[in-house]
Amino acid sequence: MNFPRPNYPQSTFIKGIAFDESRLIKDYGDMWANTWADDDSLCVVGGDIEVFSEGCDPEPSVMNTWRVEGHPADGDVDVKMLNHRIIDKAFAASLPETHPNNNIKPDGMIFVNGRLYMSVSSMNYGEVSHGYRQRYPNSWIITSDDYGQTWDTHATPYDFFSGSFCGATFVQFGKNNAGARDEYIYAASACGYNGVSYWENADIIIMGRVRNDMILQRDAWEFYVGNGWDADQSKAVPIFEYPTMTGQNFIHYNAGIGRYIMGNYGFLSDQGEPRPYHAGEFTKCETRFPTQLTLFEAPEPWGPWSIFHTDDKWNKYGGYQPSFPPKWMSADGLEMYMLSSSSDKEYRFLVQRAVLRK
Repeated sequence: MNFPRPNYPQSTFIKGIAFDESRLIKDYGDMWANTWADDDSLCVVGGDIEVFSEGCDPEPSVMNTWRVEGHPADGDVDVKMLNHRIIDKAFAASLPETHPNNNIKPDGMIFVNGRLYMSVSSMNYGEVSHGYRQRYPNSWIITSDDYGQTWDTHATPYDFFSGSFCGATFVQFGKNNAGARDEYIYAASACGYNGVSYWENADIIIMGRVRNDMILQRDAWEFYVGNGWDADQSKAVPIFEYPTMTGQNFIHYNAGIGRYIMGNYGFLSDQGEPRPYHAGEFTKCETRFPTQLTLFEAPEPWGPWSIFHTDDKWNKYGGYQPSFPPKWMSADGLEMYMLSSSSDKEYRFLVQRAVLRK
């Protein structure tokens, strides 16, 4: 079987990675965008909580915020739900081009200057015209000043972002964004060559940035154009390219080794061909097929990327959205913990220890 391969060189900086077989398994949900708050907690958002907690009944999806304390190295973490149904269901259903039931998704989170920011997208899926890929028509940013317990869900208009920059995830550094490379925050968005943002099996990732004190000002955002930055989103060039196999990825800075780490996921058929999550027969809560996991490192958040790990059959029921929270990285950067999602009965908060080899 010939599996797809990204066109990137093998890393000479990281020789490989070894995962523990055991995993820490916590509450229901998926996506698990996370950020390290100034009170040392890990702020986390999960999606589709209501849909999958009751046997896949087709109820409207909701987002929950969670406070995670402790360290998985101690054998467990305390995961506490803070807020249920962050976005009003009627408002979510009123957004243009959304799915009638599942119409809202969390994207990225970042804690900076004492405030929690979350990017949120309207959502649709199962459309033949988009190859059954889950797409994001629009997205916006909401804020919390109490670590995710309450939210200003209209901090920006619902169409703050559109086109290729919906579904943006924020690049993570240290606690309260300590250790950031400069005064900007950076965000990555997966999209197709057609300029539409997708959750899975997209083609490229583009990057935007904004000064950390101007996050809610749309005209302050600028985009990576290869030789610098430009306010014109249409000029953005890919920072990562893996045709039909690019996921809505998270990028985290590993201060111990001085490298940015990105995990990518792509859904496959049992013949090893790209197959979006909702393509073909979709049986309740499972994709029925595994996914491909690829791990990359780079000296800057926009690359150039090198690959250091490939797993063509990652997770029996299709794993997705791997992240490596900086809070759980060792001082030398060689020990990390991967937080990820999965389908079927493992539609949960999954944590797995990993050790890098240099």
